[in-house]
Amino acid sequence: QVQLVESGGGLVQPGGSLRLSCAASGRIFSINNMAWYRQAPGKQRDLVASITSGGFTNYADSVKGRFTISRDNAKKTVYLQMNSLKPEDTAVYYCNADISVMVARGLSNYWGQGTQVSVSS
Repeated sequence: QVQLVESGGGLVQPGGSLRLSCAASGRIFSINNMAWYRQAPGKQRDLVASITSGGFTNYADSVKGRFTISRDNAKKTVYLQMNSLKPEDTAVYYCNADISVMVARGLSNYWGQGTQVSVSS
């Protein structure tokens, strides 16, 4: 079994910064793509940023230049550094990862429980 646990969410003022972390644990053989999604009230869950095992990144246009996704493979952790936060960034942020479990063949997709990010004055 695999677990993804997010942390680092909170309440910040516009223009502030937060760093989200997502640590994977369990019988993990390898981790391929990792990503951050977010879901605002009344809206669908959208991709915020993704990163491959090789470090290639992709960002939603709305966060490009403000957010940075990174990963520490040794710690099995993906991060999302969020700068210049806007009220529109308010959402529950979810960690997502494609993971190969020990012994088993192939990748499975996993979600974290989400962490609330609120941006307001």
